[in-house]
Amino acid sequence: MKTTLTELGFSLVEVIFAISVLAVAVVGLTEGITLALQSNKESELQSTAALYAAGLIETLRAEGGVTDGDEDGDCGEGLALYRWKESVTAAGIDGLHHVKVVIENAKTEKTIYELESLLFEAPDDVSTAGSARRDQGKRRRP
Repeated sequence: MKTTLTELGFSLVEVIFAISVLAVAVVGLTEGITLALQSNKESELQSTAALYAAGLIETLRAEGGVTDGDEDGDCGEGLALYRWKESVTAAGIDGLHHVKVVIENAKTEKTIYELESLLFEAPDDVSTAGSARRDQGKRRRP
C-alpha cells in the first residue's frame, strides 16, 4: 500500500486557510488590547479630574469666605494636561451658593469632568441674630 504526501500531511489549501484564520485572530486580539489600553487611559483621566474637582470644592469649603464669581487656572506641573474653571453663584437662600467646577483638557479645551455642589456659609448678620435668639430662649436658673 503506497500513500502520497497529501494523505500524510496537509494540503496547501489547508495551510493557507489555517494561516488566514490565525491572522484574523491576531488582528482581533491586537484590536482588543488597544481598546483596553485606551479605556484604561480614559478612566485614569476621568478619575484624576474627578479627584481634582472634588479637591477644589473641599478647599473652597475649608477656607470659607465664599464669594460669587468665576475663576480659572491650570492644575500645576504634575497635571499639565488639565485646566479648571470654577463658577460660584447665589442659590436663592442667604448663604447658600451653587458651585460648579469644570475640568478641561488644556490643549483641546474639551470638558473631561464636571462637578456641581451646594455650599452653605451662614451670613454674619444671621448667625449673630440666631445666637441672640437662642440666648433669649434659655431659661435662667434661680
